[in-house]
Amino acid sequence: QVQLVESGGGLVQAGASLNLACEASGYMFTRSAMAWFRQAPGKEREFVAAINRNGRNTEYGESVKGRFTISRDNDKKVVYLQMNNLTPEDTAVYQCAADVNAILFAVPVTADRYDNWGQGTQVTVSS
Repeated sequence: QVQLVESGGGLVQAGASLNLACEASGYMFTRSAMAWFRQAPGKEREFVAAINRNGRNTEYGESVKGRFTISRDNDKKVVYLQMNNLTPEDTAVYQCAADVNAILFAVPVTADRYDNWGQGTQVTVSS
């Protein structure tokens, strides 16, 4: 099992940037594909970004391509989500998740493949 704690959310204006962090514990982190998902009230959980265990392969949801960047530091056991040019449509609770022992991940990335989740961090973007 991988323990995950997100941070970095907040209230910002449209066009601003935020950098979310997901701090992990457990030796399985380096053997896990990692992903960010988000969920707004009344909406289903949406895939945001994913990264494989060595950080060389990434995938992004269509709505965030070109604006968000996922990265990881396996020595520090941290996954980041750099979010640029935020819009009100990005308002949601953002959660990071781990797919333990994953080498490859399916595209599109679906939440059911991930078995470890953080509590989430709130991102609110005003007009």
